[in-house]
Amino acid sequence: MKTLIGLCAAVALLGGAGSAHAARDYVWAAGSSTVFPFATRVAENYGRKTGMKAPNVESLGTGGGIKLFCSGVGDNFPDIANASR
Repeated sequence: MKTLIGLCAAVALLGGAGSAHAARDYVWAAGSSTVFPFATRVAENYGRKTGMKAPNVESLGTGGGIKLFCSGVGDNFPDIANASR
């Protein structure tokens, strides 16, 4: 059930964040190495099913992803932070 809720949340965020940054043509997610394989798969499916560019998913660790996400707003910061804690 948690996986389903997480998937729904990820899809909702990816759908809404696509138009958040005009200078960047993709959604950027960063964070947990544990969540990375799942998030990558969701990003690939999103790109394939919508025809849009697949989100960029980075594995920085939960702490690194949250720190970068909370550091600012704009093209130099991720749109989504993945966490496994």
